[in-house]
Amino acid sequence: MVKRRFENEYTYKRFVESGREDEFDGLFDAAVRQAEALFGKQHPIYINGKEIYATELLVERSPINSSVTIGSFQKGTKDHARQAVAAAKAAFASWGETDYRERAKILRKAAEIISGEKFLLSAILSYENGKSRYESVGEVDEAIDFMHYYCDEMESNKGFSRKTSQESSTAKVSAGFQGAPSGSERVSIRMRPFGVFGVIAPFNFPVSISTGMSAAALVTGNTVVFKPSSTDNMSMMTGLKLYEALKRAGIPDGVFNYVTGPGSEVGAELAINQDVSGIAFTGSGSTGMSMAAKSYANGQRKTFVVEMGGKNPAIVSKYADLDDAVSGCASAAFGFAGQKCSALSRVYVHSSVKEQFVSKLIDRARNFRVGNPLDKEVYIGPLISESAYKRYVQSVEHVRRTGRLLYGGDAVQTGLKGHYVQPVIAEVAHTNEIVKTELFLPFVTVEEYEKFDAALSMANDVEYGLTAALYSRNKREIKEFSERIEAGVVYINRPISATTGAIVGLHTFVGWKGSALTGKGTGSKFYLPQFMREQSLSITK
Repeated sequence: MVKRRFENEYTYKRFVESGREDEFDGLFDAAVRQAEALFGKQHPIYINGKEIYATELLVERSPINSSVTIGSFQKGTKDHARQAVAAAKAAFASWGETDYRERAKILRKAAEIISGEKFLLSAILSYENGKSRYESVGEVDEAIDFMHYYCDEMESNKGFSRKTSQESSTAKVSAGFQGAPSGSERVSIRMRPFGVFGVIAPFNFPVSISTGMSAAALVTGNTVVFKPSSTDNMSMMTGLKLYEALKRAGIPDGVFNYVTGPGSEVGAELAINQDVSGIAFTGSGSTGMSMAAKSYANGQRKTFVVEMGGKNPAIVSKYADLDDAVSGCASAAFGFAGQKCSALSRVYVHSSVKEQFVSKLIDRARNFRVGNPLDKEVYIGPLISESAYKRYVQSVEHVRRTGRLLYGGDAVQTGLKGHYVQPVIAEVAHTNEIVKTELFLPFVTVEEYEKFDAALSMANDVEYGLTAALYSRNKREIKEFSERIEAGVVYINRPISATTGAIVGLHTFVGWKGSALTGKGTGSKFYLPQFMREQSLSITK
């Protein structure tokens, strides 16, 4: 078999580099009209390949404009979750024994299907969670990349299996003991799938993260019960498109089941169901730890592959290129309205350059256009929900009471029925509670420092450890930062974005401390083994 060379999709980059940006925009605009024609319909749950309907519906509306109904979806219950788990368990007997190359073949076909419809899926995504066309196309690219990367990893590692052996000894002993002479042994050391995985997806990356977690579980031989975000922050339509792509690619019935419904019902059942062997989850730390606690308290030994948020810092040194620092910090803090676990939320800037940095950062924030993200000129779209807007208002009020509001803090009137707000730049003390709390908003705090050691200590002084950045041309500072920063994804002097934008095959995306449990990340050679358990099989002749 000829080894496939992994290549990233890089859709926008390739259009721009070949002078075809107008074509890119035309394809996206046409896809928006195509997506709108799909909206407003009712969609079922899919269990064992069959359509299932609940007694209640969940209505998904676009955060861009709540007048747009994306669709009506089933309000699944614990009973639906149990049915899906039973179907996945039954399907595991066959899927788990299917050759890994055949599983990879099906997933690659699904990736090709998604690639062929990437602009349509991107347009749906923009409507669903308010991303710009650039963010949406980039996310769909990442989903395709995850599928190909994990298939490549499974094949290049030959299913993560190897063989060892020991030749027979002519010596004989009357009783066995460690290291005693024995007959010839042929040993197969294999990584085997666990069984049923519950895959619980977030609203903010409902295509890439959902696909990455699902593809990892599937290619390693597990079956899946997939629950997209279905309550306050809904992303059920893109989840349905993932199901459809896998189905069209030939995945057997029961191997991938699509169940919409609230976390208190569907998610809670997956966490405690005895027939669920593992949970892949991306979301809040409180939810992730609560699921693990309930499972372990119930006497279960599920494996948890989870990513649980961040409160990500950047240090801007007196040796920094300030233009690069401002560009990177503004992008990381305010892109997608700060609704990323990797978003920049804290900046520690040296006192000698603080005023200049803050002035430039305010100018950059002021020039970001807030509005309908379907408009190519808009950089910051809406907040995902009313609860996010309330959190924004409360956070701004807190800063006004306890610190200084340097920029922003007001709603933006767009004429649309959505929650549009100014990005916020605030100055507060490091001890302020807002410095430690993940907000998921376009909200960044700034604090000055005198000594680099103090900046590093403050950067590390939160429960999370996901992403972090440094802007400095000083080799000593770079070395110290690299050795001491407590984060899984670290960027130095990156102007495109301080803390966001990991690329499959280039970076791994991994959380330390309260940001994850295993210390192993996506897009990594260490990711797939988390979905398998090791077995040593010895045959003596």
